[in-house]
Amino acid sequence: MYQAERGLFDLQRGRLVCVAADSGPERSPRALLAAVEGLTLHGLNMLRGVGNGAVWLTVTDHRARALGLLSQHPFSRKGVSLPLPQEMTPEKVLEIACAVTCPLPLSATETRRATEVEAGGLEIARFARLLPAVISVRVESANSKIDELIATGEVLSVCTADITAMTENEHLEVAHVSEGPVPLVDAEDAHFMSFREATGMLEHIAILTGDRSNWPDPIPVRIHSACLTGDLFGSLRCDCGEQLRSSLRILSAGGGGVLIYLFQEGRGIGFGNKLRAYSLQQQGLDTVDADCTLGFGADERRYDAAVAILRHLEVERVQLLTNNPEKVRAMREAGIEVIDRQPLYGTLNRHNVRYVKAKVQRAGHWLGEMLAGAVPGK
Repeated sequence: MYQAERGLFDLQRGRLVCVAADSGPERSPRALLAAVEGLTLHGLNMLRGVGNGAVWLTVTDHRARALGLLSQHPFSRKGVSLPLPQEMTPEKVLEIACAVTCPLPLSATETRRATEVEAGGLEIARFARLLPAVISVRVESANSKIDELIATGEVLSVCTADITAMTENEHLEVAHVSEGPVPLVDAEDAHFMSFREATGMLEHIAILTGDRSNWPDPIPVRIHSACLTGDLFGSLRCDCGEQLRSSLRILSAGGGGVLIYLFQEGRGIGFGNKLRAYSLQQQGLDTVDADCTLGFGADERRYDAAVAILRHLEVERVQLLTNNPEKVRAMREAGIEVIDRQPLYGTLNRHNVRYVKAKVQRAGHWLGEMLAGAVPGK
């Protein structure tokens, strides 16, 4: 898994990575690849110089469906690969990977299901919160050029087993890092606790309010995914900031509880991709379709870290402050008893009404009364 983690950072830095189907590259099919995000002309020329045959763009099935290229392939997590013209530039590759309308006349008959190694590179890019698209060339088992690049350290070699171990780890661990009092406007007695995932990828926060010895039973808990634009700047495109602040007020007024702040921006796609999705929404897509057009699922979030933090705090029975059925399901499946649920309502405005509608109609969030105007904004 260590090599896969190194490969993740190399892709984030715009470097090339060689992915092999197992730990014995001399016996395995390999692909030399780069993330589309951050692709340079130098990197593209390196791919063309080292590989044999066509240069392929691999995108997720969500993206392939948006491009109308999935008709021949059943939906899966492997992704779809399509050949790129020889004259392609990094800018055009990026446009194919994220624009609403593809700038090239693509044919579904030219596509194929991604190979194991291409799919492995795609998973690293997605896990790194890069745009989930990679460009690659096939590398034969006996290729002195790539072997020399690997030997000198210019290119890292990663096997698919390590990628799977990194991206599909079902037992996420978090470590308690530090803590201290942070008086807040809505909770003067707030106590912040910092946690770091064992992978080192993300840090999360637990905000404890009230006297823990006098907490209600069940304990009120809010699991809040970070939204920089809404939480910090008061964006009108969502109701996140209002939900965050109303959660703290509810916890404080009810005798205390826990707010878990998870750093998984944009429903888990990362801030850069969130802004890309906002641009697509300006072109008429709703929030779900925008994410899927970029190649993501409707919601990429996981709540393993929240479960791990609650277990660290020895919280077993909760009143969950949420409108999201997935959070309730995730807690119950992890063995956390959800005794009760309290809804949270923001204020509708002309900028967020379509977003709230999509949450209700596409994701099943319990916000129907808010949309109907039966519940005043708080």
